[in-house]
Amino acid sequence: MTNRVGIRREDMYQWERRAPLIPQDARELAQNHAIEIVVQSSPKRVFSDEEYRDAGITVSNDLSSCSVIVGIKEIPIATFEEGKTYVLFSHTIKGQAYNMPMLRRMLELGCTLIDYEKVTDNSGHRLIFFGNYAGLAGMIETLWALGRRLSWEGIRTPFEAVDRALKYANLAEAKDAIRQVGKRISDDGLPESIVPLVVGFAGYGNVSRGAQEILDLLPVREIVAEDLPSLTKAEIPSKHAIYKVVFKEEHMAEPIASGQPFDLQEYYDHPERYRGIFERHIPYLDVLVNCLYWEPAYPRLLTKQLAKKMVQEDRLRLRVIGDISCDVEGAIECTVKATEPDNPVYVYDPIADRAIDGIEGNGPVVMAVEILPSELPREASAYFSGILKDYVPAIARADFSRDLDSCGLPAPIRRAVIAYRGELTPDYRYIEKHL
Repeated sequence: MTNRVGIRREDMYQWERRAPLIPQDARELAQNHAIEIVVQSSPKRVFSDEEYRDAGITVSNDLSSCSVIVGIKEIPIATFEEGKTYVLFSHTIKGQAYNMPMLRRMLELGCTLIDYEKVTDNSGHRLIFFGNYAGLAGMIETLWALGRRLSWEGIRTPFEAVDRALKYANLAEAKDAIRQVGKRISDDGLPESIVPLVVGFAGYGNVSRGAQEILDLLPVREIVAEDLPSLTKAEIPSKHAIYKVVFKEEHMAEPIASGQPFDLQEYYDHPERYRGIFERHIPYLDVLVNCLYWEPAYPRLLTKQLAKKMVQEDRLRLRVIGDISCDVEGAIECTVKATEPDNPVYVYDPIADRAIDGIEGNGPVVMAVEILPSELPREASAYFSGILKDYVPAIARADFSRDLDSCGLPAPIRRAVIAYRGELTPDYRYIEKHL
């Protein structure tokens, strides 16, 4: 059997303009797989209604005829329909309190939920994601924030020329602008008062690689974490370069047992045997870019207590935190709230333990935009759609009247079924306690 597939408009977030399937890929699915696709009309989607119509795809406000609904972010509770299958980033697998009402409603209506985040191969590696676009947009935003913060401090720098990621027509234009900033740094240098300018990256995966791709458009000298304390002693730091350091797990934690070497697998399996050591690096950083996926079992990079102590002792050099991962009070405990593209930054005041919108105040500027890929909507959508389209035929052909194991979904998609016909699946029954 083939289910009619609906592409839902994104209406939970004002700035969300991405599409899960772009017009060209929707046309390919319709022509090559005989899948009927209906796109819900949207005035803000980066791909217009007309582009879908030109691709031969039906555009309508009404998706009631579609048994499978594909989107990106959460869906308003009132719009769920009984017995339908929804494919989206649900943000429920950690028991996120703000989305439990949505999940409860889906269960009440006997819906099936497939979450992109849990579509994995046999080794647990994610298969459907937005690649490094969060990192690309997040680093542009972080450099923008750095320029504004330094300007507020009375320090004029080439970073003032960096604009918001969403202000550029496309990624190529943004990169050209960053390269121009890099040329000015190479030619004229940075003010002596901020030399050496050190940018640290927590993590080295897809998100980090995207962020580093942007920073590397500037004149960058990479150093290792162990050299941070001696940076100003081993050489005269260059004012014509930015210093980059990439932190790995062994820079973030050490065994509690004295004399034991760091073991990466043991750290993942038994984080309780390790303690955090990232505070050793904080005094040497001007910018910290967080690209980590974090769980409470692991040590934080920066706690509120440490930030408060360093401010009290006048030792907090950190000007900007680009929290691309955006786990509220997670690895960066100072990330006390997520932000949206129209108001992307706030200052975290460690003494008062509060966030002050903007770039002025006592404490680091925190950039914590929750939907960063939406700031590069066209390229991010094309990348995501190029992956998703390979899985849509199997989802469209699945017989959701049968048991999960025999409905026809391939294993990577079955692993991502959070709820099936109104019941949490065995791998996700732990969510019940949050419901």
